[in-house]
Amino acid sequence: MRRRAAIWTAAVLVSLAPTASRAQTPPPATPSYDVRYEVRVVPSEKKAHVTIHVADPAHVLRWLRFAVDPERQLAFQGDGQVSSEQRGDRDVVQWTPPRGGGALGYAVRIDHLRNESSYDARVARDWAIVRLDDLVPPARVRSVAHAESRARLQLVLPERWSAVVPYAKEPDGTWAVDRPDRRFDRPVGWLLVGRLGVLRERVAGVHVAIGAPIGHGMRRQDILAFLRFTLPTLRKVAPLPDRLAIVGAGDPMWRGGLSAPQSAYLHAALPLIDEDATSPVLHEIVHVMLRARAGADGDGIVEGLAELYSLETLVRSRAISRHRYEHALARLAERSRGVANVAVDHSTGKVTAKAVVLLHELDQEIARISGGQKSLDDVMRALEESPAAISLARFRTITERVAGQKLPAFFGRPELTPAD
Repeated sequence: MRRRAAIWTAAVLVSLAPTASRAQTPPPATPSYDVRYEVRVVPSEKKAHVTIHVADPAHVLRWLRFAVDPERQLAFQGDGQVSSEQRGDRDVVQWTPPRGGGALGYAVRIDHLRNESSYDARVARDWAIVRLDDLVPPARVRSVAHAESRARLQLVLPERWSAVVPYAKEPDGTWAVDRPDRRFDRPVGWLLVGRLGVLRERVAGVHVAIGAPIGHGMRRQDILAFLRFTLPTLRKVAPLPDRLAIVGAGDPMWRGGLSAPQSAYLHAALPLIDEDATSPVLHEIVHVMLRARAGADGDGIVEGLAELYSLETLVRSRAISRHRYEHALARLAERSRGVANVAVDHSTGKVTAKAVVLLHELDQEIARISGGQKSLDDVMRALEESPAAISLARFRTITERVAGQKLPAFFGRPELTPAD
């Protein structure tokens, strides 16, 4: 009996051995290659010199194809094959690195006028501010199946210059460029370099950096205190990014705010809270939180959401009273009088004010039909979870899914009907 039991046990162990062996076999490694973006800012030339270094021992990368603005990104040359062709107002530069890797270099004109007298990118004698998206243009990549890049940003700066970058710094002084939603890691977001004043602190779980050139009057301490008061409230609406870089400067920079991935630009003269009780700072952070651009007929909605939630965050955090909140909504309604349509590709101040009024009404309608179980907050969370372009059609689809029913009375209003 004991002998039969021993034989049976041995047979079971033998039958299980291959399964155990298979379970311990590690999955195949994801093919990858290393990319290092070297950026050297040269104030005397008003340019940045960019070199893209690729290390690819396994030869998984075939080519990179860049959509280039010929007025700003120029003089491409590198190892392997570099070719260029014109397509509309853009040039397409294709780089085929040699086997094992190589380097591609080019120059970028930093200064860029947003209007006749102010800049949204600028290099001065002792500072520069520009979007990384402009230093490294959009790229398409051909590689072996499922290959991924491992990317770093390296800044070569004049002596005594520092930097504010929306990425984590590595021990070797570079910044890790990690975009989990993409296989090719391209640096994006605002970059500020120069002789700077910078505050860095962790607020509501977010690594916050606030920087501006010395002497430009950026109220960094005020902004930091304001964020400590309001970000915990905003975080209850939808997740915030792990990192947030806020950069700014004074004239001749553009007197407004501009968002980018994990970062925002604010003119140094902008107030924390406007006279109408909305906040330029929170407005741009809501854009960062949504991580999405406006799609077809959606710019009024996108700007309206940012403006409404700057106001909502203030009242929910008790930075303003409920009475002032109601008064602000009434002023926005008065300001938007005569606006016929918010289904636009480019919003104005009056259109945004009208969108705030409509979105506030939508919030109340969602709460009514859901018995208080749902609100516009749930729409914001759904938009944040899937950061595709926010068109009017997509906004309606997501809103009706959250509400649990169609909303023809609201979305059929003339103000939300796209123009022919």
